[in-house]
Amino acid sequence: MEFQDCFPVWEKLTSAQKNEISENLRSRSVKKGDIIHSGNADCSGLFVIKSGQLRAYILSDEGREVTLYRLFERDICLLSASCMIRSIQFDITVEAEKDTEVWVIPAEIYKKIMEESAPAANATNEIMASRFSEVMWLIEQIMWKSMDKRIADFLLEEASIEHTSRIKITHEIIANHLGTHREVVTRMLRYFQNEGMVKLARGTITLTDQEKLKSVCNA
Repeated sequence: MEFQDCFPVWEKLTSAQKNEISENLRSRSVKKGDIIHSGNADCSGLFVIKSGQLRAYILSDEGREVTLYRLFERDICLLSASCMIRSIQFDITVEAEKDTEVWVIPAEIYKKIMEESAPAANATNEIMASRFSEVMWLIEQIMWKSMDKRIADFLLEEASIEHTSRIKITHEIIANHLGTHREVVTRMLRYFQNEGMVKLARGTITLTDQEKLKSVCNA
């Protein structure tokens, strides 16, 4: 897979703009668990994901995490170049959930092209709108959905992402995604197990009745 296949406005750029990106584009490999962007002052550049999986999250003063959104193959991580967007005033951390390969466009290069190219500016606005929608959806989940529904929904989503009903994940990681305490997750998972919806083992959760989990989400 080539960079041009993953960059949605490539064909709408001028030859000079394409050359400028190509000359400055670099590849980066990150290992699972690596932090590749941390805070508003860290202007790493625009990431285009070649393979793997990233997680963008915020961290409270007490050290509690909550996942804002996740990024997959062909996705663009715009907030890793947040220094070029003056209105962003909050700190976001981006972590590799799996071994990941990314292309990086330096922030100053992308900012220059965005200022020159209406298609690039429009694509950037669309990405921002999409991420804003995801964050608004998250706020609705936190405000209006009970924790049993949020955990059930997370487990079903994770099974869909990994294409398996046997998920390798810890209670701590689930708590970090959902912005809650590990003890809350453990208590709810034990309830799901008693109800025959999951089977718990060290480091793994097996979804034994996905239809019942869906009914929890829809109750």
